[in-house]
Amino acid sequence: MSNLAGWGHYPIVATECLPERGPVDIAGLVSAHPSMIARGHGRAYGDAAIGQPFTLPTLGLNRLRSFDAATGLLRVEAGVSIAEVLATFVPRGYFLAVVPGTKFVTVGGAIAADVHGKNHHRDGGFADSVEAFRLVTPGAETVTCSRTVNKELFAATTGGMGLTGVIVEATLRLRAIETGWLKQQTHIAADLDAAIAALEATAASTYSVAWIDCLARGNALGRSLIYAAEHASAQEFELLSNGRTAFPPARSARLAPPLVAPSWLLNRASVGAFNALYFGRGVARAGAPELVHWDTYFFPLDAIGHWNRIYGRRGFVQHQCVIPLETARGVLAEILDRVARRGSVSFLAVLKQLGPSHGLMSFPMRGYTLAMDFPMTDTLLPFLDEIDALVADAGGRLYLAKDARQSRATFEAGYPGLAAFRELRCHTGADRHFASHLSARLGI
Repeated sequence: MSNLAGWGHYPIVATECLPERGPVDIAGLVSAHPSMIARGHGRAYGDAAIGQPFTLPTLGLNRLRSFDAATGLLRVEAGVSIAEVLATFVPRGYFLAVVPGTKFVTVGGAIAADVHGKNHHRDGGFADSVEAFRLVTPGAETVTCSRTVNKELFAATTGGMGLTGVIVEATLRLRAIETGWLKQQTHIAADLDAAIAALEATAASTYSVAWIDCLARGNALGRSLIYAAEHASAQEFELLSNGRTAFPPARSARLAPPLVAPSWLLNRASVGAFNALYFGRGVARAGAPELVHWDTYFFPLDAIGHWNRIYGRRGFVQHQCVIPLETARGVLAEILDRVARRGSVSFLAVLKQLGPSHGLMSFPMRGYTLAMDFPMTDTLLPFLDEIDALVADAGGRLYLAKDARQSRATFEAGYPGLAAFRELRCHTGADRHFASHLSARLGI
């Protein structure tokens, strides 16, 4: 047995890790080891990729199979990471249609979580760019799933957190780009109302996201920097480039915290100082558009190797909720006020606009999503239960790919497709073959 955790280092759970295999061996492992879950790079924050009792590593599914430049369709095995796809295809003038906040996620994991990016309000989630995938079912059969073939299984698997089968291959639709740069414009929001107004005003942009200062209070509650961006055209690049190359390579991590950072590193004073500096830097850059490296715009924290160590030995919990448009402003204000008064939040807090989703268990809905990291402490979980109650009462829900501790009641209140998902798992036998610590905890 091994002890595994997600990216947040909480919870730590015992599981038996199976040997890493290629695609031809996956069906045999599924048949011989019931009650498993697939795991890629382990970037789910909580316990979604920890099997009960077996965990199946998928990094052996690591081949780029084919690419059609005429259609932009790329066929890859499920263990290929977003980083590998971008490193290969950005220099050729292509980008993934949707990327999450880290490039160290496998394609299989991105489908299973139906990850979203800074363009969900325009382009939907990762699954919206998936043409088809190959899935190993509970009966150890490998089937093709798309919007026309095995469409119920397609809808249940996108956002289904690996609980319908093991994804072994996928066909993705890439977007053509003229340069590897983003033309970014920074907008300043003095408070939450201004932040929401700015996100609405930039909704026509392909990409739009707000960094939010969770320690700001009073008249400054919710003060933010909003980053709106488009892929820079060749003409825009020529005007702003200052001699830079049109398709820059991926950037490597430049820094790394110690193996276990001291627990006192993150406190109200240190985070407050960081937030003040970060906000001031944003104010200085606001106004005129600027060119930003694709890696910097989409994956800022990937520049810090093992940044999760910053939170110390006890780890951290990310709380990501989505609130419907109709109730978002009041509920977000209440959440931010409670967080600011508590004072133990990290420097990472993000506010985005989301559109509707199509997966049976996909997280997004039309509204606003707020993601915040909290160092694990003795008082954190009761505090987050209070925040959960606000979310549930507003008709919102929590993101399963980030979840490590929500209650069954909160979960069941937020996912209207749950009954149909449970029925499909029972009908296909997936409930007897695929299980994670998350699914056991939430009764999925």
